[in-house]
Amino acid sequence: MNFDDSKAFIHKFKIESCQKGVLSALTFAVKDLIDIAGFKTGCGNPTWEETHPPAVTHAICVEQLMQAGATCLGKTIADELAFGLLGENYFYGTPLNPKAPDCVPGGSSSGSASAVACELVDFALGTDTGGSVRVPASNCGIIGYRPTHGRISLAGVAPFAPSFDTVGILARQFNVLEKVAITLLGSTPSSQSFEVIYLQDAFESAEYSPTVTLQEIFGMPITLSELHDIFSTLHGTEIWSTLGTWVESVHPLFGPHTIKNFDLARYAQRDEILQNIQMRTIIKKKLNDFLGSDKILCIPTTKVPAPKKGTIGTDRTKGDYYPKLIGLNALSSLASLPQIAFPTPSGSLSFLAASGNDEALINFASR
Repeated sequence: MNFDDSKAFIHKFKIESCQKGVLSALTFAVKDLIDIAGFKTGCGNPTWEETHPPAVTHAICVEQLMQAGATCLGKTIADELAFGLLGENYFYGTPLNPKAPDCVPGGSSSGSASAVACELVDFALGTDTGGSVRVPASNCGIIGYRPTHGRISLAGVAPFAPSFDTVGILARQFNVLEKVAITLLGSTPSSQSFEVIYLQDAFESAEYSPTVTLQEIFGMPITLSELHDIFSTLHGTEIWSTLGTWVESVHPLFGPHTIKNFDLARYAQRDEILQNIQMRTIIKKKLNDFLGSDKILCIPTTKVPAPKKGTIGTDRTKGDYYPKLIGLNALSSLASLPQIAFPTPSGSLSFLAASGNDEALINFASR
């Protein structure tokens, strides 16, 4: 497939590394929230691109890849300001989902997932705040990795909701993902044994064993729906704190979905921030205590199939698409856990490990 047919790229170029390293001969693309020297970081929105200058240097994560020998082939389309899980950009179009061409690729790292799934690059960088690497990986039938929050540098990456933002990796092969992740983590491979435990609340049937419930992990009644509500409140208030001034002063041109999303962020329940931060602290401690150094939690990456293009309305509070996606993905986002989504014959599963246990998780998933 050629680059134009994929509709994945917003800027196509070739920047070769001057050095040899573990990533030599590998090609990659970066989401248009990540700086490439000499290019504007458009964040999927023409007004943002018009009101910001070109980057003067690469983002740290891009520098790391270049120093390890990788070649960058371009910047990929994203949902506007990374605010979406569909992958349908009002201004730049919808990157191809080669697994299901009539369906959305998922967002907001839609172009990065498409470029990998269409075999145009060996791997790609995306960003993941509430599922923006994991969801498109699931939809497009590839591997997606969200790191422990703070493990991969965000310098040179446009902020969205800073306490949740991460740089993630999309790839078709585990050995490629492992090389890239180890490079960005600045560490060495790690191997250990894990017990895999299935989250009972996330599966429709009881065919898996052993299982655990959210109530058993947290020692209190809690549902995936409540995790969605906690995450959504904190997510919305952070987004408005980070981007609200720009939105109100510039009055950018937005697509219909983005207009509605920012309205929700503008009017998020700020009086509930303290309560939800306290809940996030409890969730993070309890989940990390449960996982420790020897357990992995297994969940479906998504509980809804990739929808047909143009079928999801602009109001994310209506229907079950967003609540089901965000409720599951909130586990890693709220607890700062590393997560790997990988394709299976019937969909996509995810492994979650304790915070900071990224290297062992990746090695385990590879094996």
